[in-house]
Amino acid sequence: MKNISLTGVFCSLVYLAIGQASINEAAFKGSSKYKADLDTQFDKGSAITSIPLDPRRTNDLYIVGKVWGFVKYYHPALQAGDYNWDYELFRVLPKIIQCDTDKKRNEILHTWISQLGKVITEKITLPDSSLVKMYPDIQWIDDKVVLGDQLSALLNDIKNASREKTGYYLGIGNVGNADLKNEKRYSEIPFPDAGFRLLTLYRYWNIIQYLFPYKYLIEENWNTILKEFVPTFLNANNELDYKLATLALIARVHDTHATIRSNDKVLEKYHGNYAAPLEISFVENKAVVTDYLDREFNSQKGFQKGDIVISINGKSTDSIVKERLPYTPASNYPTQLRDMAIHLLRTSDTVMNITYKRANTINTVTITCYPVGKLKLYKKFQKKDTCFRYVTSDIVYIFPSTIQKDNWQKMMPELLKTKGMIIDMRSYMDDKIFYEFIKYLMHEPRKFARFTTNYTKIPGLFVFDKYAAVGTKNHEYYKGHIVILVNENTQSSGEYKSMALRATPHATVVGSTTAAADGNVSRFYLPGGIFTSISGIGVYYPDSRETQRVGIIPDYAVQPTIQGIIQNRDELVEKAVEVINQGK
Repeated sequence: MKNISLTGVFCSLVYLAIGQASINEAAFKGSSKYKADLDTQFDKGSAITSIPLDPRRTNDLYIVGKVWGFVKYYHPALQAGDYNWDYELFRVLPKIIQCDTDKKRNEILHTWISQLGKVITEKITLPDSSLVKMYPDIQWIDDKVVLGDQLSALLNDIKNASREKTGYYLGIGNVGNADLKNEKRYSEIPFPDAGFRLLTLYRYWNIIQYLFPYKYLIEENWNTILKEFVPTFLNANNELDYKLATLALIARVHDTHATIRSNDKVLEKYHGNYAAPLEISFVENKAVVTDYLDREFNSQKGFQKGDIVISINGKSTDSIVKERLPYTPASNYPTQLRDMAIHLLRTSDTVMNITYKRANTINTVTITCYPVGKLKLYKKFQKKDTCFRYVTSDIVYIFPSTIQKDNWQKMMPELLKTKGMIIDMRSYMDDKIFYEFIKYLMHEPRKFARFTTNYTKIPGLFVFDKYAAVGTKNHEYYKGHIVILVNENTQSSGEYKSMALRATPHATVVGSTTAAADGNVSRFYLPGGIFTSISGIGVYYPDSRETQRVGIIPDYAVQPTIQGIIQNRDELVEKAVEVINQGK
């Protein structure tokens, strides 16, 4: 599994009479592999500056979004890259906006899609039902009451069309995850017009609809979310509103891999260009000072580890958390708190009033804030430690992220002599080192995971594919007890490797809920240059138990306590020593 960064969150209508020149084969010129790449008409804007909304218009745009996405992933002409489907949307939208009946809307959509050409249908062989994890949500194309007879029949022909397994809008990555390299980023339009904002909603919604292996775990009806967000995107008044709408949509997927990646300047400003120099973590569901972000700032107000932040600039921490939850994408609540903690003490000002509790005393202080570029905001995720140390004479602690390629083999003779090994997966470990390292821990190959991938002949159909195994025949394997430490910082690659370590003999997992986002990442762009991603393949235990949103469930649930923070104790390590000594 690939590592990811923690860095990361209308009224007048202009209608251009365009005709069909852009999709006419005779107009195709040049040497590009795909005709879609030669359609540049709307590179600088969709020409749709606003869309007046009412219930009927919202419903029409909801129907268009579903039809547009279904055709995008099922029609062979779009797989072939013959049409720029983004721009074809801008050509049909003005007609849709002007129509006033369901019948007229369906006629417009039928005519529009028919221009892509007739399809050759075939009987597509379905995989064995015992291997199917998720069927595509396409039953709606049979609803003739909503779509009418003609449009429903056309969509069913497209469903049964003969098509290749991959194409322009749906490529396949090296492990079976979706490769979405042809999703144009439109970075030159940071605040897209109404047409492009609607495209953002349609693009993202349909990627989840057809390419997300965990769509079935979304608690809400995904169709309802599409309709809900039509006015949200169309009513965005500026770049910040647009990006917050996008972040809120992403958050509804509940996938820690899914967020706005990289340092988006608008969102960074929204969080605040200044920050108090305190490291915050949520401990016992409270915002607790766990360190200083930089030692040179550590004496200005005398904060101590274990201080509980009650309010910031007069607003309670609890209300801030509630306010920010809708804009904090993650698979579970502990991971939302993990990511929220990074931004909790950010501000647009150079000072901040913090009310905190220490023991039975409550104090309010004004603390100086510093440009975020001068602070180590992600310090707690970049913990430095020796790659191993003895916690007792015969129990060794291993911090995987600092193991170097040239020293791990030198460590093994010492490690193999111990009775217990604590492996801290609250960090990452280099893939090559890991797979060599784990050979010493196994006496035979063992399966530890299985995957689902998209059966791309039928987009949205996910089937169990293969198993993953680790280990080789090895009579000189490690005979001691292995304890794996996990928490919300254990994510993606860390979770996958923890599953593998758990398959070793005498292994025990200690800690708390992990980030619950496993599987290789599929990255893609949304209009305005928004860079985002999703978990691209499904990852399960060999018996098909879930890992997404569930995470790695520990054998012994242990979480840090405020008292432990104050005393500089690592309670997970303490429990690991206890487990090893008791031979559990």
